[in-house]
Amino acid sequence: MIFADLRLFKTLSLASLMFVGVALVGCDEELTDEEKNDPAAFLGDDEWWDEGPPKGEESLELGVVPPAPEAAVPAFQLPFPCNQVWAGQTRSNHSPANSVDFNRTDDIGDTVVAAASGKVTRVENEGNVSYGRWVEIDHGSGYRTRYAHLNSQTVSLNQTVSRGQKIGTVGSTGGSTGPHLHYEQRLNGTAVKPVFNGSTALFYGTKNYTSHNCNGGGVSGTVDTAGPALTIRSAPNTGATAVGSVADGATVNITCQKNGTQVTGTFGTTTLWDFIGTGYISDAYVSTGSDGQVAPTCN
Repeated sequence: MIFADLRLFKTLSLASLMFVGVALVGCDEELTDEEKNDPAAFLGDDEWWDEGPPKGEESLELGVVPPAPEAAVPAFQLPFPCNQVWAGQTRSNHSPANSVDFNRTDDIGDTVVAAASGKVTRVENEGNVSYGRWVEIDHGSGYRTRYAHLNSQTVSLNQTVSRGQKIGTVGSTGGSTGPHLHYEQRLNGTAVKPVFNGSTALFYGTKNYTSHNCNGGGVSGTVDTAGPALTIRSAPNTGATAVGSVADGATVNITCQKNGTQVTGTFGTTTLWDFIGTGYISDAYVSTGSDGQVAPTCN
C-alpha cells in the first residue's frame, strides 16, 4: 500500500483505511520496475505516521546508553529477505525518533525476518493502538530489535531464531495509517540509530535499502522420516536429480526455502522445500519448531 498525504489519512476512518489496504493487496504481478526497485521515489516525499510504543515500553533517554564494545555489536541486516528493496523513512517526530518505518507497494503480508540471530523475548498484541502486533528479539550484549504493526507473528516466546528467519508478516495493526514495518534497534532500553550491513540508516528522510540478509546462518531443522534416509534433490521437485541423502534424525541447516512439488510426509502435506547446502529436501519431513516458511525464499 502507498502512503498518501498525512493530513488525508488523519481524516479517514479506520474502516476506510482497512478497505483501502485490502483493495490494493494481490497486485504484485502488476508492479512496475520503479515500484520494485525504487520504492522511495514511487512513494514520494510525504511523511508517514504511526503510534509509538505502548505505555511502559518507551525508549529511555539517550544519555543513559553506555558505549558498547564494537565486537559486541550484532551483524544487523535489513529485516527482509535477501535482495528485496524497501523504502525506509526516519523523521524527527517519530516515536522513538531513532526508529525506521519500511514500506513498499502492496506490502501487506510480506515476510519479515530477524535482523540478527537471538532469542524471542516478546510476542505481543496491543490491539488497535500503539504497536499492534509486535515481536522483540534479544541479540545479547544489551541489543534488542523490535518489529511492530505486524499482520501475523510466526515465532513464539523464548524461541531461538537465526538471522534471516521469518518472524512475521507486514501489516497495519495498532496505531497505523497503512501497511508498513516499524523497526527499532535498542541498546540497554534506548532506541539507537539502526545499522544495516555495517551502514547507519539515513537520519532524517526517506531512501531505498536493499536487503543483504542472505543465508544468515540458516535455520536448524530435524529430519523425521520414521526410518529411511531422505533424498536430497537438485531442485525442489520429486523428479529432480538425486544428489545425496540425509539420515533420519539428522540435524540440517536450512539456508532458504522454495515452493515446488507437493509432498505428504511426517508433518503433513506441503509444497515447501528446504535448501540445506547441497540441494533440496521436502519440508514435509523436517521439524523446525514453527509452521510454514521459516527461512528466506531461495533465488
